[in-house]
This record gives sequence, C-alpha cells and structure tokens, in this order.
Amino acid sequence: MKERNMKKLILAVMLTAMLVIMAACGSNKDNTNEGANTGTANSAAPSEQPSNSPAAAAETVYPLKVTDATGTELSFEKAPTKVVSIAPSETEVIYAIGAGEEVVGVDSNSNYPEETKSKAQVGDMNTNIEAVVALNPDLVLASSSMNVDAIEQLRKLNIPVLATDPLTYDETIAKIETIGKIMNKNDEAAGVAEHMRTVKQQVTDAVKDAPKKLVYLEFSPGWTVGSGTFLDELLTIAGGTNASSAQAGWYEVSAEEIVKQNPAIILYPDLEVDPNPIVSALNSRPGWDAIDAVKNKQMFAIGNDESSRVGPRLADSLLEIAKVLHPDLIK
Repeated sequence: MKERNMKKLILAVMLTAMLVIMAACGSNKDNTNEGANTGTANSAAPSEQPSNSPAAAAETVYPLKVTDATGTELSFEKAPTKVVSIAPSETEVIYAIGAGEEVVGVDSNSNYPEETKSKAQVGDMNTNIEAVVALNPDLVLASSSMNVDAIEQLRKLNIPVLATDPLTYDETIAKIETIGKIMNKNDEAAGVAEHMRTVKQQVTDAVKDAPKKLVYLEFSPGWTVGSGTFLDELLTIAGGTNASSAQAGWYEVSAEEIVKQNPAIILYPDLEVDPNPIVSALNSRPGWDAIDAVKNKQMFAIGNDESSRVGPRLADSLLEIAKVLHPDLIK
C-alpha cells in the first residue's frame, strides 16, 4: 500500500511539475495563438459559433472546418469514428458528450470515467507515437501546452490532431461544444455546457453579496497558481480572492509573501497519499503557524483531478471550492 501511494504521489508531482514547466517556458512554441502567456483565448472554435441552448442543437453539417489553439485548421468530411485522446481532460470531454464508443485509445493518466480502463493505452506524458499510429485514428485530441512534441510528430504523419488549451471556465465550455460539433454529438455537448453554465450561475448568485475571502492555493509542494489561469478564475467565481494573483501563471511560491498576505483559507489537492506532501510542506514552513488559515484550521483538500482538468468536472470543482469558502451560502 505504501509503495502504491508513493507511485501515485510521484505521478501527481510529475504531472503538476510538467504543467508548470510547460506554462512557464512557453513550450507551445509552434502555436500562433500564445494564450498561455498573454491570457487571451486559446481554445478550439468552430467556424460557426455553437448555440448556448440545448434545445437549439442540430445535426452537424459536413464538411466542417475547425481552427484549433495552435492556429491549425482541420477539415472533417464526417464524424470521426476512431478517436485517440492523449490528455485526461480531453478524455473526460469525449466521454461526457456520449462519444466513448468512438474512443480507441487513451493516455495512461486518463482514469475517468471507469470505461477508460478498457481502452488501449498510448503512453503517459510521453506519448507512444507508434501505439497511436497503430490504432489508425481519424482524430487525436490533445493539449496544446502539454503534448507539444506529440502533436508535432503526429501531424508530420498526417494524423489529424485537435489541440486545445482553454484558460477559463467559459473557454472550457466552448471547447466541449466544439468537440461535440466535430463528433456530431451536439445535443449531448449542449447538455454538458448547460449544466456547467447553470453551476456557474448558481455559485455567482449565491456569493454575489458575500465578503471576499483571501485564499491561498498550493497545487504541488512549493508551487502556487496566479492570475490568468482557470484555477485563479474558479477562486474568484467562488467568492474568493487569490492571494497569489499578483503574479501570472503557475509559479514557485514565496513563503514570506504568503505570510504577509495572511490568507483566511488554504486549499490544496487531495493527492490520495498519506501524509499529503503539500500539507507536510505547509506545516513545516517557518512563520506559517501565524497565518490565519493555519491558526484557525482552515486548510482544506479539494479534488485533484476535478480541479486540474479543463473538462466537464470543472463545474464540480467550482461547486466544491464555493462550499469551502462560503459553506453557509452553498449547500
């Protein structure tokens, strides 16, 4: 059990560290839209804007052209029937819109929903290109910031890759609608989008008159999240103020600065290991015992996958964070 937990910890830290490195270094060097550095929209968008209403969803008209987050235009003559996902967030999207039967392969970090376990695995953060090619996909779903090398290699082999990198809650919704349009799963995608919008509105209405609570979030030992990120946005929508928002992106925390900020609440992901290394780090830093969140035992774990994947479960994470920040307002 101890060995299994340690493996989970190593994987979680590796994933978050990779995310930080990719974002900080601007590794998406081939992108024409560098939203990761500028905060501008960087999600795939179809040539026609998707409808906001599930009732208005219609059959996709092919051929369909879509321009993704890298500025690459893809053309679809029909709905893809063999899809490979090399990012957990994309895997969750394709299943959420009811296109799981078209999935023929996933990365090994795709663990939700349960059905992913029956699919062929095509590597982890390092995509096994040969394994992807062997599945003969007519669409690969990827993250433009996390799968840079794989995207380049697959495109050289003329394999269609839709690369996305939403930086906000609404951009995540738009991505889901886009993939729904590509897969001709418009009704299903509209339903997912409507649920996410409903949750956002529910939380916004509930906390609109509540005092903002200063929140510090540490997603990996020593690393926090600043402005221009979807996690910063979730904290804001949930009725909080991000103690790390003075700096953009994902970055290494200044322990002294957080002491000065004195957050009322500290959040961290549940890494499903005991002890959680983030908690150990928080409790061992000099001077942090004077922080209100530590003194008042206002340190809370939130779902790791839900809060780190730009997919349908961002709604779950938003609701969870809002309940922590304003338990009297969010039931």
